[in-house]
Amino acid sequence: MPLALISEDLDAECVAWLAERCEVEKVPASDPGFPELLARAEALIIRTYTSVTPDFLDRAPNLRVIGRAGVALENVDVPACRQRGIRVVHTPGSNTRAVVEYVTAAILDALRPRLYLDTPPTPDEWHEIRRTRVARRELNEMTLALWGFGRIGSAMARVGAAMDMRVLYHDIRDVPPEQRHAATPVGLDTLLAEADVLSIHVDYRAANTGILNADALARTKPDALIVNSSRGFVVDAPALAAHLRDTPGATAVLDVHDPHEPIPADYPLLGLPNARLAPHLASGTAKAKRDMSWVVRDVWRVLQGEEPHHPPPAWLLPQPA
Repeated sequence: MPLALISEDLDAECVAWLAERCEVEKVPASDPGFPELLARAEALIIRTYTSVTPDFLDRAPNLRVIGRAGVALENVDVPACRQRGIRVVHTPGSNTRAVVEYVTAAILDALRPRLYLDTPPTPDEWHEIRRTRVARRELNEMTLALWGFGRIGSAMARVGAAMDMRVLYHDIRDVPPEQRHAATPVGLDTLLAEADVLSIHVDYRAANTGILNADALARTKPDALIVNSSRGFVVDAPALAAHLRDTPGATAVLDVHDPHEPIPADYPLLGLPNARLAPHLASGTAKAKRDMSWVVRDVWRVLQGEEPHHPPPAWLLPQPA
């Protein structure tokens, strides 16, 4: 039976399914026994924090397939895998609903102040709470601006429309009108200038590195809410920290972080009252984790000599000269 090496947590049902077909070893990449298993493995299943580089692949001479239990492949050198004849598979769409729910909750948390009681307030306290916990605007008075209009961005457009928000989007591709969900395509300058809520949903191509920089931030409203659940590297963290210090009416909610996670003690956004930092939770539902873990089905297809259902997107692969 081929050896499938699992370096990060997967859903137990999916692991059991694969174990009926392969020899399965669950060992983190930091474990001293990992290199020996990697040298024998024909399949590797990873999630977020295993980095597959050319040096890593040099230590895996028998590897035939890498399964990423998730959407993005920024931690896998796909061209290096292709050069070695190693197939890469992933699970696009597996966490869309989870992320949309999370981003919607983050927006409401930031814009609709709430307080829950654990002790009985005095009459004066009761009335003071009701007097001060007042949202400045309702969502139907606001513009939701979506930077990126893929699976998650377009689903967020449906949420915004359901809340009677004005919805704008900016994307590098031309989205057919029937797929826009009442959202209006605009240039980046317009998107930034008119956003009350700027939600970032770009993909992980290198061109998106640092796109939320000082120049982009200077074009946003002074009270804009910025939400990033895409990838940490799209945000220029020092520039955003400076913007939040200089613009106290602005708020940023970040679920992903760069240059690495967990965030370090010197992370420039730590301690800012208008920066809300979350530990990469947007995909944190049982269903999303299970759906991502079913990457094992495509792993098994490759081991059987079949074509996978979910290879990398074409833009990640080397183009013919």
